[in-house]
Amino acid sequence: MSALEQVIGHTFRNPALLQLALTHGSVGYENQRPQADNQRLEFLGDAVLQLALSHLLYTQQEEADEGVLTKARAQLVSTKALARQARQMSLGAFLIMGRGEEANGGRDRDSALADALEAVAGAIYLDAGSEAALAFATHLFSTDLLALERGPLERNPKGDLQEQIQAVSPIPPQYLIISEEGPDHSKSFLSTVSWKGTLLGQGTGRSKKEAETRAAQAALDNPVLAEVLRTACERLSE
Repeated sequence: MSALEQVIGHTFRNPALLQLALTHGSVGYENQRPQADNQRLEFLGDAVLQLALSHLLYTQQEEADEGVLTKARAQLVSTKALARQARQMSLGAFLIMGRGEEANGGRDRDSALADALEAVAGAIYLDAGSEAALAFATHLFSTDLLALERGPLERNPKGDLQEQIQAVSPIPPQYLIISEEGPDHSKSFLSTVSWKGTLLGQGTGRSKKEAETRAAQAALDNPVLAEVLRTACERLSE
């Protein structure tokens, strides 16, 4: 674990916290006996990173309004973004997981890597407090925060929408081009995006891709999405 501690820039007073942060839920499932895993630390670490990034963005982006800050934070702590950060520190190599999960590519799965990184943040907070957690977040997001000073990070609304939906269901969102107008050199397309029969958003663009991207962004901004996902999550837990 000392090699990982050097990478994350924190030496644990209680090394058991780091070991717990790296323990995937598949260990207990495979052994068919109670086994502490990183899910509770993941819950804590999510809040730790959200608060640390809120502080960093607030102090760095002095001219940004609430909406801009919220979108930047959401982008930085998305599953895909956190998984990328985890890969950069080779976190997957340190995960403790069941053999079946590992054989199925668990060490490089976005969700497992993002969850473990959040758990590490939670473990650092418990081990040394908020200042250590803030230092970890500052180190972790330094490159992305520097990029934000030069301009907004690249957005991927279609990817963000699919990621949110895949968290509760394997069924992907459905895009449909419902109209196109204008001459060939200056067409305008209208796209809708739906999920399981519920219309989430629509958008127009000069290409089908642009129209679908704008439809996805409209869906992300639509309060209906949160309600649909919440209902699906409740059904999943029943």
